Amino acid sequence: MLPSQSSPLVIGLDCSTTACKAIVWDPSGTAVGEGRASLELNQPHPGWHEQSAESWFTAACQAIRAACQNIYAYRLAGLCLSIQRETFVTVDSQGKPLRPAIVWMDERCRSLLSAIEQTCGADTIHRITGKPLSGNLALGKIAWIRQYEPEIFKAASAFLDVHAYLALRLTGQAATGFGCADPLGLFDLQRLTWADHLLQVVGSSPAQMPPAFPTGTFLGYLLPEVCTLCGLPAYLRLPLFAGIGDGQAAALGAGLENQNDIYLNLGTAVISGSQASQYLTNPAFRTMLSALPGTYLLETVLLGGAYTVRWFIEKFGMPPGCPPSASPAAAWDASAESILPGAEGLMLVPYWNSAMNPFWDASASGIVAGWRGVHTPAHLFRAILEGIGFELRLSVTGVEAALGTSLARLIAVGGGARSQLWCQIIADITGKFVQRSKTREASSLGAAIIAAQAAGIYSTIKEASEKMTCLETEGFSPDPARQALYIQLFEQVYQYLYPALQPYLKSLTILSEQIKNQPDSQA
Repeated sequence: MLPSQSSPLVIGLDCSTTACKAIVWDPSGTAVGEGRASLELNQPHPGWHEQSAESWFTAACQAIRAACQNIYAYRLAGLCLSIQRETFVTVDSQGKPLRPAIVWMDERCRSLLSAIEQTCGADTIHRITGKPLSGNLALGKIAWIRQYEPEIFKAASAFLDVHAYLALRLTGQAATGFGCADPLGLFDLQRLTWADHLLQVVGSSPAQMPPAFPTGTFLGYLLPEVCTLCGLPAYLRLPLFAGIGDGQAAALGAGLENQNDIYLNLGTAVISGSQASQYLTNPAFRTMLSALPGTYLLETVLLGGAYTVRWFIEKFGMPPGCPPSASPAAAWDASAESILPGAEGLMLVPYWNSAMNPFWDASASGIVAGWRGVHTPAHLFRAILEGIGFELRLSVTGVEAALGTSLARLIAVGGGARSQLWCQIIADITGKFVQRSKTREASSLGAAIIAAQAAGIYSTIKEASEKMTCLETEGFSPDPARQALYIQLFEQVYQYLYPALQPYLKSLTILSEQIKNQPDSQA
């Protein structure tokens, strides 16, 4: 379909951890209007991450206003959301937040997970939700509110994910999509309902969760006052369609349709996913609902992905001799490119923010092994990129074993995909061809694809995806010599490092917390 000046347009609104991004897309998948508004992330205590739910709505309106400022509003056929997953806000009977939203990366409930696991049974939680119990899920965080903020828990009318809260503010009705409810870890993936047994364990019930609908379901029209805030005609009948989590949306926006492909998001968290036509559970991945009807996304997550790269840049600044105007990430890429593969014996396990698959250890911490006097910050930077590559190989190997097949190609999106060095390292370590999506905003495009189908522009989500996604022609092929070296490093060293040190790292974490909680011995 060739777009015209009168062809319908759709808005993909991606409310991520750091910003709301609204992009207006035409039927060919071309962005014709963009807007962005930043979101503040607060850390009131170590390990806590919170956000103002009101800021989601304010930022969404600002982003839509900016995206639509040069758009003829009556061409807009629909709006769909892509949202940060696992984040939720506790609200009263009027839909007013009772406390700041607890963000997905928050670690406050770590000490409660063991008791929840003993009560529910680890296998039961995994079988029902598709996910092993971990600190990012809402299950433990609702238990934390119940234990440590009993007055707020008592006053809670509902626990709303980002989609449900935005739907409430945009249309007047709190509602979410199956693919947004799913990541909370409180949703039964086979029955497609809230898991009442798990909710009872934390003193809640399905009545306190938002109504959940299939992806693409019509949820209502934007309220007149909301249209005004968004710079649109007050009585524009702009439909909101049920959206999906940003990870699943990005897989769709990247063009993941072939079951031999792997979607790879090199973002704050490094997320990869493969399509499956049947419901599978395995410690090697977490099972999510896919945007494509009747399919699942077998997803692996490294919470300390580009987050670890950002940590490095914050601690080490710019490489020596670089102008202040240079991009820090690009400058360190250039420094690390001259370092030989294997970083001259320096190896890093990138668990800077706990470990999910395959170890599911909320207390996990990172490892840097092999330090020698020859090493420089550039060696450490390369070791970070390689460590994330090794972790991705570990993840892909587990998924392939569960599927009983070999996967051929990685489709890369996210800010980290801009790094040619990182893409080449990943190709060399995994032995997979890496191809980048042409869009840098795959989550927004994924939401727009859903909206395009729901609005009747395309008959199926698959057709919409085929018409609206595009990959770069060139890619990154594994170099045989480097691949052989990396295979040795992975098979002889990397895959054994964390299992060997895990009990000692756990003891170290416990002892550190005990020391931190003791009164000052010198007071």
